[in-house]
Amino acid sequence: MATPNAPYDLGNAEKTLAFGYSSIVERHLHQVTAASAALDGMRGLATLDPRLGVARMGNRVVLSYGDRDIAEYPAAKDEDADGWAKLTLAAALDARNVSAPVRNADIEKVYQVVFDASLAKLDRFSRYASAKEAASHRAARNGFGGLGLTFELAQGQARIEAVMADTPASHAGLAAGDVIASIDGSPVGNLDHDAVFQRLRGPVGSDVVLAVRHGNSAPMDLSLTRALIVPQTVTSSVHDGFAEFKISSFNQRTAVDLTAALKAARARLGPSMKGVVLDLRGNPGGLLDQAVTVADLFMAKGPIVTTRGRHPLANQFYEAHAGDIGEDLPVVVLVDGRSASAAEILAGALEDSGRAVVVGTNSYGKGTVQTVLRLPNDGEMTLTWSRYYPPSGYALHGLGVLPTICTANTAETPDMLLNRVVHASNPAPVTAELAEWRSARLDDTDLRGRLRSTCPSAKHADAKADTVLAEKLLAEPGAYAHALAMSAPPNAPAMIGAASDPASTQQVLH
Repeated sequence: MATPNAPYDLGNAEKTLAFGYSSIVERHLHQVTAASAALDGMRGLATLDPRLGVARMGNRVVLSYGDRDIAEYPAAKDEDADGWAKLTLAAALDARNVSAPVRNADIEKVYQVVFDASLAKLDRFSRYASAKEAASHRAARNGFGGLGLTFELAQGQARIEAVMADTPASHAGLAAGDVIASIDGSPVGNLDHDAVFQRLRGPVGSDVVLAVRHGNSAPMDLSLTRALIVPQTVTSSVHDGFAEFKISSFNQRTAVDLTAALKAARARLGPSMKGVVLDLRGNPGGLLDQAVTVADLFMAKGPIVTTRGRHPLANQFYEAHAGDIGEDLPVVVLVDGRSASAAEILAGALEDSGRAVVVGTNSYGKGTVQTVLRLPNDGEMTLTWSRYYPPSGYALHGLGVLPTICTANTAETPDMLLNRVVHASNPAPVTAELAEWRSARLDDTDLRGRLRSTCPSAKHADAKADTVLAEKLLAEPGAYAHALAMSAPPNAPAMIGAASDPASTQQVLH
């Protein structure tokens, strides 16, 4: 039989629940009351024990177990987040008295089921992350104190798989294939993967001693000082006059790393540089400000994106400013059905502003922005709080970005696509399709569904062909200019909004 968990820290639990409910009320894209959020949350206790039930009866809230009522509480006012937090905690405590599953669940599990239930009816992108999961998310977005290496744990050995450049691991001479025998004197053979992972990480500036074996040599002690490590999201290749950049997601260093890679490519290729391929296929999104900065890297002027929501800080307007290194370069953007949110902001901005030709299939169609809020328990609540709109003003949510050159039909080779789309004497069909796409109303679900079927990602499998097509397009300035002319709307409406100020919370588009 499981051992019951210790009683909750009531003060922190009440603060966490109240902060969560008030955040939903104040920030979610749609109007929500604290009462509805809390009642849905309390019903989430049934996830732990299906015999639990919660019902509101006028000004009373009843907690039941099986066929009997076990507690009754006066309902708080609909907008009273603090009052509903106290009521939720009272219900959880009373449920502990009758339900072994609830009694054996720690407070973190209670947060999980309550907030999951509170957010489930709102939208599919709002979510709660536990303190442990949230720490992992923050590390992916903003970086962590570490050494800059990845490892594989097998047969009691931590074998290094890769070492990031310009990190403590690379400065110490560590390389793929080296084996970490111990960490601060603790043999790796006694640790599981998570324990090794946690021991390698630590506060920035803290020291760690590794016993490392190179090949068949005896382990050698190395003292390393942890630094801020931000996961790499940009990989690049330069060949035949092309610079190709794969952006896997958007974190705190994406724009900086892309700028550095682009500068290096321009220095290497010089005047022979034909253009840039931005590969956003499979990119699920990330930080809004990074997508905006990357777009600005290739745009000299004009709107990039606008966001609109109920909360004042959710209403933002972002525009490009002249002086960046990529503004004069031809650009082709590759997208597919897994290119989402921040990737769609970038693709949509470059297409609508006439700065890039988009190639591939319909993107995912996630046109909402999430704000990330840190809770008193160090968990995170990610709330959908605005919609975003590309420069031409269409609602991208549920629609996505339509490529100028659709590669969904795998029977067509890159040369066939160039001949059919770019070299065609009449660009009207493509232009008309893009115009209809950009004019589709958010509430016209039938039209949007039909439009989505015009270039479905499900019919596309040859990723290599997209890259070949992008290179062929950039190699023919006339063809590129023709495709670009088909891409941009003739008169994109000016976007209206306040100048963008950094919000007090991080905005992500996962």
